[in-house]
Amino acid sequence: MARNVESWKLFERLNLRPRQLKGLDAGWWRTVGWFSRFRPKTKFYLEEAQAVKDAAEELEKETDSFIRSSCSELRERYRTGREYQEDRLRGASLWVEAVRRTMNLDPHVEQIAGGLAMMDDTIIEMATGEGKTITATLPAMFAGWRGRGCHVVTVNDYLSSRDAKWMGIIYNICGVSVGSVVHETTPEERKAAYSADVTYASSKELAADFLRDCLAVRRTPALVPTLIDTIIDGSSRVDRILQRGLSHVIVDEADSVLIDEAVTPLIISSQGGKVESELYQQAATLAGELQLDLHYTINERYREINMTDEGLERLEELCKGKQGVWRGQRRREELVTQAITAKELYQEGTSYVIVDEKVVIVDEFTGRLMPDRSWRDGLHQAVEAKEGLEIQSSKDTVARISFQRFFRSYDHLSGMTGTAKESVNEFWRVYETAVVLVPSHRPCIREQWSDLSYETKDEKLSAVIEEIMEVSDAGRPVLVGVRSVEESEQLSEALGRLNRKHELLNATRHDEEARIIQGAGATSHITIATNMAGRGTDIKLADGVAELGGMHVIITEKHEAARIDRQFFGRAGR
Repeated sequence: MARNVESWKLFERLNLRPRQLKGLDAGWWRTVGWFSRFRPKTKFYLEEAQAVKDAAEELEKETDSFIRSSCSELRERYRTGREYQEDRLRGASLWVEAVRRTMNLDPHVEQIAGGLAMMDDTIIEMATGEGKTITATLPAMFAGWRGRGCHVVTVNDYLSSRDAKWMGIIYNICGVSVGSVVHETTPEERKAAYSADVTYASSKELAADFLRDCLAVRRTPALVPTLIDTIIDGSSRVDRILQRGLSHVIVDEADSVLIDEAVTPLIISSQGGKVESELYQQAATLAGELQLDLHYTINERYREINMTDEGLERLEELCKGKQGVWRGQRRREELVTQAITAKELYQEGTSYVIVDEKVVIVDEFTGRLMPDRSWRDGLHQAVEAKEGLEIQSSKDTVARISFQRFFRSYDHLSGMTGTAKESVNEFWRVYETAVVLVPSHRPCIREQWSDLSYETKDEKLSAVIEEIMEVSDAGRPVLVGVRSVEESEQLSEALGRLNRKHELLNATRHDEEARIIQGAGATSHITIATNMAGRGTDIKLADGVAELGGMHVIITEKHEAARIDRQFFGRAGR
């Protein structure tokens, strides 16, 4: 019963909104954040990390049982809130020795510094290939010792299960339990995973379970009747709650999750009413009667369609004699505007792909499929009508939350990414979180050449193919980054006509991702990939490749967000 009361108290705060500063308070806080960038915090963490490294050397002669018992002692102190400042150094040194014994790796000073910085609720920038996955286990271990749960956010389900299993041996010797949540995880398994000290999951799974818990709390009777039920039959509706609250979170690829997807809503929905298939089909037909620039214009910056006066008059003429909603000016304009939006701004292979006769959205930042998401306000149905597919009914929203609001609800927020410095101001303004730039363990030897521009796409394609063949023939692996599924298929076909063996990684081939990434660093290997290969991937170079010059990266088109390109460039120089 005590556990149920504790769960109830934890979820009483779900209806509270995190306070966001406004006006003069917000301006002052931004000023504080601006000055905080000049504090010598990186140097401080490197010095502390060196002290940890020195202390860890004294533990090499100790037995495994000594390491386990020492971790158990510290765990008890942190769980009861009786820890001392020196326990931070002692615990970190035990972690270093645990990594040595379980992974046969010696954490370098920069990794330790990154972990210590995240323990102070910061976002760290750590270069690609520097070992962020292992670094995250240091702050996660300390958070797990406190007993309130720690969520480690990964890019996708594959990494959630892989990292939980891979890092589990480190957590085990440190006395920390670990679990993972993926799309296929059952409610019972989810509850067990969230009961672990550390839980690996994607942002989508965490936020969705949070919303489900919110709904469960709303449907649960008042506290006193709940306690009476517990006393009588030993069970409670509170048992349906999955998470233990939002205490600590460590976000991998923090700029993507916390900045790029910040305002993206996570929605739990139920099936809507009767689908109006004919309306969307008629709207698509009407949209085909209207001409660009004459009847409507496109705002490329805001991706909006604006009807002109001539367009409104033409639409009114086309709808004469029609019944129902077509007689109402506002509704017909909404339907046709969405149909034009679907025609002009959403293209197959770029914004979406068709899988099993259904429209599946492609994430523009990660290049991955999002089968559980749909566009709102009839846009998804408009795209289905454009493609001549069966039109699905719209969804009724049951609960929703933006990723920004969700992550602001955690008591302790930290994260890591290879591209944080471009978003220093946003991290401070939105999440009140400072950024620490962690230097690389070894100097970056990557050569970055100037951009090349071509008058036509055909000229660009020829130049890309020529460079691919030249570099591949020299024995170096080549990674080609493209913006869309369509462009990746075109480049693949061109290489196929030249009988050049290659791998293609895009949203429609995500099932082969692990195999393709595993072989991408082989001698003379050619890989064509969308943004999927830019984040959350670890490409290992084959023996002898580094001596030939390492991996060669080509980006065929620059992304609006420079961070995306920098992530791709990070695959080189490894």
